[in-house]
Amino acid sequence: MSNEPTLDIRTIHPMHRHPLIFEKFEALAPGEGFVLVNDHNPRPLFYQFQAELAGQFTWDYLEQGPEAWRVRIGRPAA
Repeated sequence: MSNEPTLDIRTIHPMHRHPLIFEKFEALAPGEGFVLVNDHNPRPLFYQFQAELAGQFTWDYLEQGPEAWRVRIGRPAA
C-alpha cells in the first residue's frame, strides 16, 4: 500500500475538494486505493461516501492529526 498515490488537498480550495476526491475514487480499479491528506478530520467526506457509495469503498485512518489527517480510501477487491 505504501506505493499508492497520495492526494494532498490541503492547498485546494474547499469547494473543489469533494469533486476531486470522488473523481479520483471513480478512477480506481477494484483493490486499488489512494491516501488522502487533509488538515482536519474528513468526517463529512466519509458521510458523503456512506450516503452515495455504501458498501463500495474502504476507509482506513493512517494518521489522525493534529497537523495532518491521512486516510486510505479504496475500492474493495472484486
